[in-house]
Amino acid sequence: MDTERIEKLRKEWEDEEKIAHIHGWDFSHIHGRYDEEDDLPWDYRQIIDEYLTDDMKLLDFDTGGGEFLLSLGHPYGNTAATEGFPPNVELCKETLLPLGIDFKPCDDESNIPFADNSFDIFINRHGSFDPKEAYRILKPGGTFITQQVGGQNDRELVEMVLPDVPRSHPELELSVQRKCFEEAGFDIIRGEETFRPIRFFDVGAFVWFARIIEWEFPGFSVEKCFDRLLKMQETIDRTGAAEGTIHRYLIVARKPE
Repeated sequence: MDTERIEKLRKEWEDEEKIAHIHGWDFSHIHGRYDEEDDLPWDYRQIIDEYLTDDMKLLDFDTGGGEFLLSLGHPYGNTAATEGFPPNVELCKETLLPLGIDFKPCDDESNIPFADNSFDIFINRHGSFDPKEAYRILKPGGTFITQQVGGQNDRELVEMVLPDVPRSHPELELSVQRKCFEEAGFDIIRGEETFRPIRFFDVGAFVWFARIIEWEFPGFSVEKCFDRLLKMQETIDRTGAAEGTIHRYLIVARKPE
């Protein structure tokens, strides 16, 4: 790769690094520049619909910007939500509170600011959770539904740029978490796990992604990882994409009557 192209790429990647921020959970900046196969063997929305009725009290923990929660169309008076990421907290205050949704800031999954036995349905997509706390705030017979990012998520991509970084959450496996829910007192209704491809078609999109998902790519920067980013570019030049694997699992658990 010639020097002129290398310096052009460096500037492009540094520009992506500078603008890496997110509003809610919006990845539109890199749409078309990467592909994440989300054809999971389950439909999270459909599963929620199977259990949720309008008269039920619903909590969405780690709601992001509330986008998915609002898409459910659940009666606002029976809806509550929490969020801990400060920019999203402000967004939720602006969008959810005026609707009458009971929104409360919370960044501690083990200390949720609602009373015991408050909810019929507790949903959580890609957020933190504590089975014991979920058990506390669910009514008897209540249901916890979660789709989670597993501990092996994006590992090939992490190792491309940060080969010495260990897995940050090896406990995030279906087999481990299923046992945690059972120990908390839940009956497991459904548990599934899957691995699907994720592909980046340009390195700039990957740089933006890695800066946003900083907990998976701790210490990542263009400067620190530049030589490895060049190798990723060579892979894309040769094959059309740099590919990794996403890891997802699903748990549906019920608190006994």
